Amino acid sequence: MATQVRTKPTKFIPDVKESPFVGSLLVHQKDRLNFYLHVAHKYGEVARFHFGNFPALQVTSPKFVHGVLVEHAYDFDKGELMHNAFRPIIGNGLFISEGDFHRRQRKLMAPSFQPRQIMHYADTMVRYGEQIQQGWQEGAVVDIGHEMTRLTMSIVGKALFDADVFTEADELGGAMTLLLQHTSYALSHLFPIPLSWPTPHNWRVKRALTVMDHRIQRMIDERAASSAERNDFLSILLQAREEDGSRMSQRQVRDEALTLFGAGHETTATALTWTWYLLTSHPAIYQRMMDEIDNVLQGRSPGYADLAHLPYTLQVFKEAMRLYPPAYAVSRVALHDIEDIEGYNVRRGETVLVAIYAMHRRSDYFPEPEKFDPERFVPEREKQLPRYAYMPFGAGPRICIGNHFALMEGHLLLATLAQRVAFERIDAQAVKPDPSRSVTIRPDRNMQMRVRRRATQQ
Repeated sequence: MATQVRTKPTKFIPDVKESPFVGSLLVHQKDRLNFYLHVAHKYGEVARFHFGNFPALQVTSPKFVHGVLVEHAYDFDKGELMHNAFRPIIGNGLFISEGDFHRRQRKLMAPSFQPRQIMHYADTMVRYGEQIQQGWQEGAVVDIGHEMTRLTMSIVGKALFDADVFTEADELGGAMTLLLQHTSYALSHLFPIPLSWPTPHNWRVKRALTVMDHRIQRMIDERAASSAERNDFLSILLQAREEDGSRMSQRQVRDEALTLFGAGHETTATALTWTWYLLTSHPAIYQRMMDEIDNVLQGRSPGYADLAHLPYTLQVFKEAMRLYPPAYAVSRVALHDIEDIEGYNVRRGETVLVAIYAMHRRSDYFPEPEKFDPERFVPEREKQLPRYAYMPFGAGPRICIGNHFALMEGHLLLATLAQRVAFERIDAQAVKPDPSRSVTIRPDRNMQMRVRRRATQQ
């Protein structure tokens, strides 16, 4: 008698009700964040939808996230859509490279981003924070998003290139913003206009890419021609050697540098912008954070050692990234059929979209999820969260390589600026997140704030 093979039953995946032919593509393009929330609330933590004819699974299950991003990390890649959107801009940099090449690059670069290494950049972060606030006069009105971009770009320029790009931040910032907007456009359309076509938009994108390429290449050339020892990331990239003694090509150094330069300022600038928005909307929380900073620092500039004594300030930053995670979703495409990821089967070619924005609003993990409540991240409460329920930097072997750098930077800059100035919102109208403006979750309009100098200023 033949032996019957019993297969483990698979969990049912509900199908999202959607339009014929286009599926959920148009509604995703129009308002993807509310689409993620709608799918999560109506269909549960795993649901199937379509971008045109391309199937996708939306996931808001921490266990499923572990299965895709950790346990089966190398059974997925970022997919053709992501490759086509990013590679014309950042080449084969760490964010978009795949397979063995990505693992080798990550192994070369990861030691430089460990906490014991990045703590040396604390003084740079504080110095640029003090520098930018000195230019804000009492009563001045500033675009807080623009100012945070200038600030974080200057910091990453110093850390990456050992170059003072503060005076170039507007030019470089404009170029990088345009490149990120183009990438967002390419990600939002199944059939975007190829960058090779001679359209006015493509001409502007190519000009912005030329600005970035020339500036970065000039710094690479200067570094290669100098015998001086430096401790910036560019020097580390140029000196890094694989086990066989080989080094990165100059093209690969360029790709990694541009990846770090773009991602290294955009995500933190966006997170800080939303943090100031939330603080100015919640005066009691804002005052409590300022009181903590004033009591610890007593008017002096913060240092790395002070961070351990500023826990509430860090809780504020973490809670802001819960509500407005700069990377609001992570996607992977299955390289082959995969059975039993937490009881679900994933088909070859199917996209798994981890809707971080919606997962951060699961009421079973975060009661009153729309409420801004830094108390969620008191260490004892944070430890009770399921792993991967909160993941502003992604997860698994492809977690953001600069996560420690970004968290320290946000923490230090809040402490630096909050004891010198206080911001007041000019427009009381609610600001909404608009992921179509960039690859991160930027506000839907410029956020104007009035600067008030504080008495604790040195």
